Amino acid sequence: MDILKEIIDSLGAAVVVPIVIFIIAKVFKVTTKKSFLAAMYAGVGLAGFMLLINAFTPIISPVIQRMVNNTGVNLPVFDVGWQATALVAYSTDAGMIYLGIGIVLQTVLFLIKWTDVFQPSDLWNNYSYMVWGAMVTTVTGSFALGISCMILMNLYSLLISELLAKRWSKYYNYPNCTIIAMHNVEPSIFAIVIEPIYNFFGLNKIKLNPQTVQEKFGFLGEPMTLGLVLGMLIGIIGNMDRITTIMAWGEIFKVGISTSAVMAIFPKVAAVFSQAFAAITEAARKMMSKQTDREWYIAVNDACGYGEPATLTCGLILIPIMVFIAVVLPGNQTLPVVDLLAIPYMVQGLVAVHNGNIVKIVISGVIWFSLGLLVCTATAPLFTSIATTVGVAIPVTAMLITSFNILGKPLMSLVFFAFLSGSPLWIGVAVVIYFAGFAFYKLNKQKITDYIDLQAAKNA
Repeated sequence: MDILKEIIDSLGAAVVVPIVIFIIAKVFKVTTKKSFLAAMYAGVGLAGFMLLINAFTPIISPVIQRMVNNTGVNLPVFDVGWQATALVAYSTDAGMIYLGIGIVLQTVLFLIKWTDVFQPSDLWNNYSYMVWGAMVTTVTGSFALGISCMILMNLYSLLISELLAKRWSKYYNYPNCTIIAMHNVEPSIFAIVIEPIYNFFGLNKIKLNPQTVQEKFGFLGEPMTLGLVLGMLIGIIGNMDRITTIMAWGEIFKVGISTSAVMAIFPKVAAVFSQAFAAITEAARKMMSKQTDREWYIAVNDACGYGEPATLTCGLILIPIMVFIAVVLPGNQTLPVVDLLAIPYMVQGLVAVHNGNIVKIVISGVIWFSLGLLVCTATAPLFTSIATTVGVAIPVTAMLITSFNILGKPLMSLVFFAFLSGSPLWIGVAVVIYFAGFAFYKLNKQKITDYIDLQAAKNA
């Protein structure tokens, strides 16, 4: 398992995913030339996404940090981000054991048609299960309970991912692709449930999405211009304490131009990445049409949707909102910091289900992520105890640490607390709910998929 982890860490997604793409293409009897080009498109696309995001992060991060500091509030639970959480997950024995179990489980589930999502292509995001299972093992002293918790969470996320797959693929325009990371697919369940309620109150009639903004405001509604305005707004909020200085305005314009660049360049990189799946999709349809009507999806890293206009727009809008909510939310002790920049990852399920309706996405984000803050508060003591044993430092202003993105999961935390209790009753309830949900979905798959698309179309 250590060797496997080292390979994954050393190669990275931009290398691992193209290898998987090449193998899949050959399985579907795509020519070697087309298989190689598909792999290259995937690698170049992913590398492009990460170059953009990694260049954008150090520019906007200091502004967000200053914005948080300007609140003057010292909440005891500090958000250290998903990166530190991944380090914790991959540093635990239970986590490393699951890395091997997960690969086998996910492959077998796809081959036996339990799921139509091929998850092993996004191996890295298994850490989302690992950290929860590691906490269960630490408290209960039982590896069996910890591993079982990870497996059940994996099953839940596969079910949710399959539920979301067609909508995500259609909205983000990646043929037969979907996201699988548990921490980013979970909010889509909330979006599916609340979508008809929003429509009942007429929110679908509010035509606020990147396309309509562009139509109404012309060049002012272009993604580049929108990125400039949103970036500068974040910059202004983060520089209120020194707004009269040249240094502040230099940073404000720098953040604005950088955000504009992401908005402008990201779709071009996405177009390259999407070419990776054209040959595979066509070959798969030809092969499977002779055997079955199965429609399958390959799991991709959620970096693929980060810079889509509605996604990045809503992510940036929610950054100051979530800081404010953290300060006023009763019972909350978590201060979101590092993972504020991860919100464009976190909203992708909401964006796909709400079909880019910015008003709905922001409202859903506020509700779901506020619940997530309370979950972070509840799990912080346990996560902190594990993190400190593997060398994660606690900031001097904090007493406890968490990850707003990874641990702020209201739905999955219920599965976690069931296993944490060690109670056969609660664990049984969690298992029964999964199988009931699985059976209901499989028996009504087409109707459910059509319903989600029908609701989304009302926003168009």
